[in-house]
Amino acid sequence: MKLEADLIHRAARCLQATTLLVMLAALVGCAGPQLTDHRAQTPVFDFQRFFSGKLTAHGIVNDRGGKVLRRFVVDMRGDWQGDVGTLDEHFRYDDGEVQHRVWTVRKQPDGSLTGTAGDVVGEAAGRSIGPAFNWQYTLALPIRGNVYGVQFDDWMYLVDDKTVLNRAYMSKFGVRIGEVTLSIAKP
Repeated sequence: MKLEADLIHRAARCLQATTLLVMLAALVGCAGPQLTDHRAQTPVFDFQRFFSGKLTAHGIVNDRGGKVLRRFVVDMRGDWQGDVGTLDEHFRYDDGEVQHRVWTVRKQPDGSLTGTAGDVVGEAAGRSIGPAFNWQYTLALPIRGNVYGVQFDDWMYLVDDKTVLNRAYMSKFGVRIGEVTLSIAKP
């Protein structure tokens, strides 16, 4: 009788843990934005058209608790030859650090985009629906003398012909570690 009661108690605890894991998985699955949420919205984000010519961005980097860690300005220039573009980015951080990244972006036959850069691990993949564009990639980030592959889930929203708001969620091993928020403007 005691053995049966112990087994029932263990099974109930296992069921509770399983239920909690299923509920957490459901919450995580619903937590993030989805491109399809923007299907019927306007204006339509044309990455190639927006990222052509000179642009300037102002942004912040937050830790996972929301504390602002850095502020920065980016001077950009986008140039396109057919379906292949170069996005040249020059970063200036509030602590004096300067970074330079050059993206090569390719429009695919299905309308999606792929991109590479010197500090991007593998290839970025992007797609837009309505005014939203989602860009996912792994960036090799130097942190305190080490280099870490950090996943970026980058969301851009076209506000008007001259403004894009960008929010990038950074994660490592599936755990969110911070965010980057910036406003990108055309002159």
